[in-house]
Amino acid sequence: MKKLFSLIIAFSCFAGYTYAKGYEPVPSNVRLPAKYTQTYIDSISDEYRKVSNEQIFHVALDMMKGTKGDFSRKAILGYNVTQYPIKIQFKDLSEINSAYSTFDAVGWKKKGKLYIYINPKHEYAPPGALAALLSHEAIHQDEYNSLSEETYAWTLEATVWKEILEKYPESNDLESSLVTRENILKQLLEKGNNTNKYIKKTVFANEGYKNLPLTSPGFEQR
Repeated sequence: MKKLFSLIIAFSCFAGYTYAKGYEPVPSNVRLPAKYTQTYIDSISDEYRKVSNEQIFHVALDMMKGTKGDFSRKAILGYNVTQYPIKIQFKDLSEINSAYSTFDAVGWKKKGKLYIYINPKHEYAPPGALAALLSHEAIHQDEYNSLSEETYAWTLEATVWKEILEKYPESNDLESSLVTRENILKQLLEKGNNTNKYIKKTVFANEGYKNLPLTSPGFEQR
């Protein structure tokens, strides 16, 4: 009986710790690299708590370390034009604008703070693919956008995805629509011999960008 009582106390303490943190765990059907045990994820979550309470984003941000996406990771943590962390969440994008309903993600600025909203259809995407997408979205830090800025962001996304696959090949879950997007970008990058040649052509031909200016602050023609 004493042993059972001790186990109940231990479980209660553990449960209290999990509840106090308030983190949403990575969905159980999302395949993670072996490194990302729950213990490891819990150990990194405090660093990213001001960004999101969803641990799938904590894993994605951790995966960006050691890649060209580390610039974006630091921007998300607060090293950006607003000096505030960028909030990340899954959100029905049609609530912002019906034209965004099929978008994969949207960067948003409201009351001087930045947000990255991810289409809920990617809730079960590999964190590595989310890392590539976040690398792109964190580039957009103001109200201005341009073809040159989008070209830079898409090229960075493709580059980060390529690096992620080298480090975490299990991220290449072909059942994920986000992975399909990332693999297309990677193919365009490699077709251009790791330059933006074909990504740029794709951006300039995108109907969604037809009203964008050529350049925006910080992004000259590339």
